[in-house]
Amino acid sequence: MDRDDVLSRPPLAPPAVVRGSVITHLFRTKSIEQILADADHPTHRLKKSLTAWDLTCLGIGAIIGTGIFVLIGTAIVGDSHRPGAGPGIVLSFILSGLTCALAALCYAEMSAMIPVAGSAYTFSYATLGELLAWLTGWNLILEYGVACVAVAIGWSGYFNNLLRLAGIDLPVWATRAPGGPDGGIANIPAALIVLLVTVILVVGIKESARATGVVVLIKLAVILFFIAIGSTSIDPANWTPFMPQGFAGVGAAAAIVFFAYIGFDAVSTAAEEAKNPTRDVPIGIIASLSVCTFLYIAVAAVLTGLIPSSQIDIHAPVAEALRLVGFKWGAAVIAIGAVAGITSVLVVMMLGQIRVFFAMSRDHLLGTWLSKVHPRFGTPHRATILTGIAVAILSAFIPIGEAADMTNIGTFFAFVLVCIGVIVLRYTRPDQPRPFRVPFMPVVPILGTMACLGLMWQLPQLTWLRFGIWTIIGIVIYLAYGLKHSRLSTQAIEPVSQS
Repeated sequence: MDRDDVLSRPPLAPPAVVRGSVITHLFRTKSIEQILADADHPTHRLKKSLTAWDLTCLGIGAIIGTGIFVLIGTAIVGDSHRPGAGPGIVLSFILSGLTCALAALCYAEMSAMIPVAGSAYTFSYATLGELLAWLTGWNLILEYGVACVAVAIGWSGYFNNLLRLAGIDLPVWATRAPGGPDGGIANIPAALIVLLVTVILVVGIKESARATGVVVLIKLAVILFFIAIGSTSIDPANWTPFMPQGFAGVGAAAAIVFFAYIGFDAVSTAAEEAKNPTRDVPIGIIASLSVCTFLYIAVAAVLTGLIPSSQIDIHAPVAEALRLVGFKWGAAVIAIGAVAGITSVLVVMMLGQIRVFFAMSRDHLLGTWLSKVHPRFGTPHRATILTGIAVAILSAFIPIGEAADMTNIGTFFAFVLVCIGVIVLRYTRPDQPRPFRVPFMPVVPILGTMACLGLMWQLPQLTWLRFGIWTIIGIVIYLAYGLKHSRLSTQAIEPVSQS
């Protein structure tokens, strides 16, 4: 070959290599071995102190709260965005519960196999590639963040009601966010409860679990109290018509009451801090979901039997229903249970967001300073403090609307990817030890994927628009920072981390 011919050739190879490397980087996976090794690094190692009981309490603590005490009213009555289910809310809870059960089995297998912080983000990193893992983590931040703010505001409302029952009236300026005719200066109770929870989470996960366990017992007692007292005043005529808006109302209600089930996935975010994660995390996930599904169906049946669906108060449906049938003192008991229940939800939701931040930082997709662990408490204190301050500020100054829908769509997205990830790993890593295995493979994860997508489709168009905008912002941040700074990008040799 002539030397001049060689020199005259266009440099095609380098651009091809660059293009290939970019595509490869977007879908590169992190091996399970590397994930486990990173989690065991002394700099980023979390303290292992949680038992199966602790994990179950965390799950119940996260699940039972705002959904059953507040959102059930909107699901029954409906709003401008969706028809109500009426007494058919029972079917809505069953539909959402079955969907969550399918996803929960997939979470159980992945958590037992990869027992580290990060939940769906970490699972996606091991199965579907870095870009989808980033988007999963990004949407989990949305899920937990919006949920924390909404829960804190809901807690403030119930807390103020309790104070009024005791003859204490806080000034409006100190209990409401600015904006609107009834706006104040700041929702101070909402901000204070967030800061208190932040301190608890910094001190230690075990202490958080203990506090959550006490609260869980309180709200379980309150819910059983409502079922027992309310069942004595049921009028079967209130269950007719059972589905006033047909299956459209039941499906729309299922999409919103799905919020009431969110929480079992937070158990997987604490897997790295479990003493025996391969056994205890699946127990915590399945046990918490089973208990809560049974209680939800019972509460829905009693609530719609107490009073006609048209009379249900969307702001405090459970407490108000007891008051309307003559149990005024019972309404006060329910309010106490609601405060306790919502407090535990806030603890676990913040814990979940913090662990996602921690895991993404440990992978260098976010600033590495967030993954530092407190030398004494063994907690990700920097991520905890940042999350606490951000949620406190938003809770104090921003009135949150349609938070449940935004939380749900981020959760559905994560559930779909986890279900798909289980199938992928069964074929790519068939010999990987699986302490818990999803039965009836691949039927269960396929059904889980289809069910989540089906309920996801029931959400309002505005929610989809916001989800799309948030996702686009996430892609931009990843391309601008994460793609370059990712731990996989900076490693000299990555033989096991390439898909």
